[in-house]
Amino acid sequence: MTKKIRILTVIFDTEIAGHELPAFRGAIVEKAGKESILFHNHLDSKTFLYKYPLIQYKRFGRKPGIICIDYGVDEIHKYFENDSWDIKISDRWLNMKICRLNLNQFTLQVWDRQLPYSIRNWIALNQENYRKYLEINSMQEKLIFLEKTLIANIYFSKIPLFVDL
Repeated sequence: MTKKIRILTVIFDTEIAGHELPAFRGAIVEKAGKESILFHNHLDSKTFLYKYPLIQYKRFGRKPGIICIDYGVDEIHKYFENDSWDIKISDRWLNMKICRLNLNQFTLQVWDRQLPYSIRNWIALNQENYRKYLEINSMQEKLIFLEKTLIANIYFSKIPLFVDL
């Protein structure tokens, strides 16, 4: 069985700070319209859409970007169909011009045998998990904690986001 997955990466030519990424997301959601669930993954004010986000907000260097996966590629037009793409973050307006646009299509296939898998340059712990790790006394429990973290990292990253930039 095979499935084709499209991934659209849009990088804008302006710059934002890391702490402005949530505001960037909010401004894009506002511009696209809150009725477009894929932009924010909220079914209503209290209920979330619990699935892998098909529209994601990232920084590439200092430039804000949007990654659209599968159906997200079809939904992104709700932002781009606006007369103006400009957004307001904090107290400033950003003139949103596209710096880079990249559309890829990947074919996923299920195999009847196991294939080798390896991970390189894995950053095992974020700040919160590092604090938890330091509180664990035994080496065996530390290894179990790291194994569970690795399993969670693999499980929650099933869709590849390796985009050629």
